[in-house]
Amino acid sequence: MEETKGSILNGMHFLCAEDNDLNAEILRSMLDLKGASCVICSNGKQVVEAFEESEPDQYDAVLMDVQMPVTNGYEASRRIRTSRRPFGKTIPIIAMTANAFSEDVNRSLKAGMDTHVSKPIDLELLEKELWRLKKSNNYQGANG
Repeated sequence: MEETKGSILNGMHFLCAEDNDLNAEILRSMLDLKGASCVICSNGKQVVEAFEESEPDQYDAVLMDVQMPVTNGYEASRRIRTSRRPFGKTIPIIAMTANAFSEDVNRSLKAGMDTHVSKPIDLELLEKELWRLKKSNNYQGANG
């Protein structure tokens, strides 16, 4: 597919937190257009559990909706960062939220997330943020 050429998303596998079924389906379709795949969890507790059960290279990054039921995205991110799984300290966690004020961005960063993208998700911005993370943190992801 032409859409996937040159995209950092091509070949990536995401663990996603999204509690709205329509938004989850849109996210899955958008990632698919770029050659990426995802597992979507409908609450923060499920995201943490899926992460705990994953292999070190199973997911390239976590897309975390911050307003999640059961366990919100901030707490889920903190739990991933303090997980018994060593790769929890390094896996990129990207906040997804309609709240894009500077205090929301700061709250995401304080919870251990690496960056923040507004919803509805803009794939170009997501790609730019992943490239930025790759350059700044020696993050490898699916495309080395």
